[in-house]
Amino acid sequence: MRTTGLKRSLAALAVFAVVSGCTAHAVDAEGKKPPVRIDGSAGSPPGARGKDDGKPASPSKGGDGTSGSTGAGKGEERPAAEPAEPAKVLWSRGDRGDDVRRAQARLHQVAWLITPPTGTYDARTVAAVKGFQGKRGLPRTGDLDAVTWQRLRRMTHEPVAWELYPYGGQPAARPDPRCMKGRVLCVSKTSRTLRWMIDGRTVSEMDVRFGSQYTPTREGVFSVSFKSRHHVSTIYHTSMPYAMFFSGGQAVHYSSDFAARGYYGASHGCVNVRDEGKVAALFAQVRTGDKVVVYW
Repeated sequence: MRTTGLKRSLAALAVFAVVSGCTAHAVDAEGKKPPVRIDGSAGSPPGARGKDDGKPASPSKGGDGTSGSTGAGKGEERPAAEPAEPAKVLWSRGDRGDDVRRAQARLHQVAWLITPPTGTYDARTVAAVKGFQGKRGLPRTGDLDAVTWQRLRRMTHEPVAWELYPYGGQPAARPDPRCMKGRVLCVSKTSRTLRWMIDGRTVSEMDVRFGSQYTPTREGVFSVSFKSRHHVSTIYHTSMPYAMFFSGGQAVHYSSDFAARGYYGASHGCVNVRDEGKVAALFAQVRTGDKVVVYW
């Protein structure tokens, strides 16, 4: 009768084990109980392994999405992810040079820098970079870092010479060989400069601008035909002070429009000079018959 009672107790225990989701394991040969796997999910796929299947479990993730263990040892917490390093700063306030000038020209293209390029990373450039960065969700540092520079480059084109020097100041190009003898007004369309030369020596230099594509300044070798200190154009009725004519109605002369607007404007074919003091001194030295060379 005791045997019957024991069987009933074992049967009840088996039912309890099934209902509670536990898996009962037999005692091994040494009398030790192997680990018990708690499986709270019904319908696990055949062959599915639990925590104690002999392989390390994958690190569990907490509510913030971070792993609870590094795998280096039990109980260790995964260190917080290090913040990304800030982008490398290429140029910042106080820097000078051609690279800064090109960056300023690009900022001017997208209307963040209204003033012309100067080649000096000044307060206006800092403000322009901050505005550009803020508009695009970048840190508003005012420094032109690698990330900001790449964004700016994608939105702009490589600046041409007149964009880098919209108000003049570009270094003069090498004189044309035809300028190396005699008294010559040596005019370079490449650098947009005029050299006043005597026997290969540069006496003075000045910024100049030329006609538009519809009224281009002629190129070649000419000579000064006549001079007119207070000239007024009979065609356009505009003032042409210190005019030195070299090809028909085309002349080297001072232009107040050039002084005010820089290379954002153009002449009707004349060689405009923006510095009145320099062109006045030039006018006093140039003689009728002096050579004029206009070249690229």
